[in-house]
Amino acid sequence: MRQYRVWHRTAYSYSKPVQDSVGQFHLIPRTLPWQQVHSSEVVVEPLPGDMSPDTDYFGNSATYFHVTDPHDELAIVSSSDVVVDDPHYDEEALAQPWELARPLLAPDMPGAWKAAEFALESPRVRHVASATAYGAESLTPGRPIGEAATDLMHRIFRDFDYDPTATTVTSTVADAMGKRAGVCQDFAHVALACLRAHGVAARYVSGYLATQPPPGKERVFGADASHAWLAVWLPGTDQWLAIDPTNDQWAGDRYVTVAWGRDYGDVSPVKGIIFTKAKKSTLRVQVDVAPIGV
Repeated sequence: MRQYRVWHRTAYSYSKPVQDSVGQFHLIPRTLPWQQVHSSEVVVEPLPGDMSPDTDYFGNSATYFHVTDPHDELAIVSSSDVVVDDPHYDEEALAQPWELARPLLAPDMPGAWKAAEFALESPRVRHVASATAYGAESLTPGRPIGEAATDLMHRIFRDFDYDPTATTVTSTVADAMGKRAGVCQDFAHVALACLRAHGVAARYVSGYLATQPPPGKERVFGADASHAWLAVWLPGTDQWLAIDPTNDQWAGDRYVTVAWGRDYGDVSPVKGIIFTKAKKSTLRVQVDVAPIGV
């Protein structure tokens, strides 16, 4: 069990004043069987005329805000204290053949109705032929779902290069498959396409990964980043095996879960619309995940 203080600052600056800014953020971690949120706060500057916390369709904390005062800078700062434990999985569920993790083919199986939409294509996870073929190498007949998902995770880690210059936030699964490179968002989308193309239910997860400074170096505040991974449905249960192809490991007590959905578009940390004559803007994001005593 580990406890963290998570701090996330998103700051925009504009070349001319913004008259109106409407947005939504997913920045408050979820309360889960393996994760407890002791406190959370989000501050928006300038002060919004309207700010409404809500829960979205997927059960994530999603807050709407509307800044009506003219501004040339906008900052959204979140801070949370979270305790995380390692998730525990049903060994029998992990050992079931992957073919049973296809809820659209087994609608009467317990939990299938809740998992079904995560077996479908989504706007950022298209079932491209290259991903279908790549996934088939791990999804061999009768292979246990836990083993198959873990093998796919290992292969993406081995075959794809982590390269922030290879893709952008709008890059597609086909782009990442073609370049065999990208970042955590791309690797999660690729893995989702590989699984969903064969009917397996899996969801995109966003949050944070607590990192350690290099040996002999001190922690640098604000040097962390948001992270993305995926979770694969274990058939007949409410459990989802969380795997991280970027780091080649199951997500454990170093992972803080904020939100999940079909893909990045459902759970982006901040999104919105502005009304302005500005032609230029800059974005700066700082994240800090600091361990604290339990």
